[in-house]
Parts: sequence; structure tokens; C-alpha cells
Amino acid sequence: MKARAFRYVRPATIAEAFDAFAEAGGEASYLAGGHSLAPALALRLQAPDVLIDIAHIGALRGIVLDGDSLRIGALTRHAEALTDPHIAAHAPLLRMAAPHVAHPAIRNRGTLGGSVALADPAAEFPAVMLAMGAEMEIAGPDGHRRVPAEAFFLDLYQTALEPGELLVAFHVPIARPSHRWAFDEFARRRGDYAVIGAGVMLDMDGPTVAEARIAFLSAAATPVRARQAESCLAGRLLDAGAIADAQQALAGDLDPPDDEQTPAAMRLHLGRVLLGRLLGGLIDNAAVAA
Repeated sequence: MKARAFRYVRPATIAEAFDAFAEAGGEASYLAGGHSLAPALALRLQAPDVLIDIAHIGALRGIVLDGDSLRIGALTRHAEALTDPHIAAHAPLLRMAAPHVAHPAIRNRGTLGGSVALADPAAEFPAVMLAMGAEMEIAGPDGHRRVPAEAFFLDLYQTALEPGELLVAFHVPIARPSHRWAFDEFARRRGDYAVIGAGVMLDMDGPTVAEARIAFLSAAATPVRARQAESCLAGRLLDAGAIADAQQALAGDLDPPDDEQTPAAMRLHLGRVLLGRLLGGLIDNAAVAA
């Protein structure tokens, strides 16, 4: 099977992209890296009349400090998350997750905006945005708005983006000296979709956890915050007892899918094991910093 015929448009500005979408009567798709859209076109899961290539819009690029946050353009490549010094210094959890995303050929072309807008629950970057407390900057014909990550992911492959809108940037709170972070996942092979994965951001007051943010991927229809586990850590010393309580609390946080390869009970068990490893690895870091 191959894609049906479509008209190709390459706008130079966001406004031109909106005009092209409007002229198509909504029967259009935006193209950035193409790693998700191209297979969907080939299988005719999507069959737009117009393909709007936004990959050359300069306003969607750039990584800059903006007060207490790092503004990351939506066209930032996966590979740039590995190499950009601003991301390494100010959004280290994003940098830590990037090597787990697919393979180098895909990372060289795929964009952060494309990954997050697709909202695949097994993808790393949506969960990391949730763990970091990022805000999504969305542009539409009526202007720009910001949506917190908690309100952006609505359901399986569904987000707060309205038809014709563009995800233009991420605003990530910069990491402070009191922050500790960790990311890892279990996958059958490196580059495969994870069976379970998690990103952790802790704000430490000496050896005590002042605030915890934990987000899981491949655990539900969307990336999900483990709020009960977070509550088990907040205000406590980061020690074996607190970690064990957080692991047990995951039963109330996660509703993992049940499939032939990985039963739900196994996925929950692996989530507990993973959380224990991530938090255990942060104990020594917290002690050194204190």
C-alpha cells in the first residue's frame, strides 16, 4: 500500500501554515520529522488532501533561556536533546531520556514536537515533559496559549491541540542545584518501545525530599504521574523505607495495559522494580549534595 495523492505545501512562517490549513478546509496534516506521519500515510491511516511541511519554519526552532525556564522549540531534533549544552545544563532529565529513544537514524530526524504531539503512551519524551512540569506553547489562528503537561495529554493519542493548531515550543522549569533526576526503562531490546519506563525529578532539602515528580510511560493510555508514590516521598528522608512505601503506592497510581506479551500484573511489578532502582540510585547523590 502507498499514500494517496496529496498536495504538498512548504510554508515559511506559522501564519502561512495556518493559511494553508484553512484553505484545505481542515483536510490537511502537518509534517515535521515524518517518522510517525509517513507510515500512517503509507497505510492510509491518514489521507489528507494537503501535506503542510513545517520543518523549515524558523520560529519553531531554537533553545534559549527565558527567565526561570528553558524554551525549547518544537522542531528540536531528538539528537539535539543529546548534544545541546542548554538542555544538558538546564533540562538534564530530557538529556538522560534521549538515548533511549529509538535509534540514531530516527533521532537525527525526529522532533520533540512531533513526539509529544503524537502522544504515544510508550514514548519517552511525553513522560519526561510531565515529570519536568513543562508547559506546552500552542499557536493557533487566534494567538498563543500555554497548557501544562498535566492538561495536555487527554487520552490515547489525544491531546489538547485543536484542529489546525501547532505545538510550537516547550517551557521547561530549569533544574536547580537542589534537584535530583533519574530516567530508565525496561525494553526487550535497545530502541524498542519500553515495557515500562519512568522519569523522576526530586527537589531535595538536604537529605529530605521537598517535592517529588514521577512520571511513567507504557503504564496507561497516556503518560501518567505517580501521585500516590510522590506523596510517600514528600517531606521524608530519601531512604529504603520511603522508597518501599513509594513502590507499594504504585498500585494506586498505575493501571497498566494487559496484553499477550506483558500481563498487567507483570508490568506493575516491573514498574515497582524500576522505581526502586531509580530512587535507590538517587540516595547517594542526595547524601553527597547534603
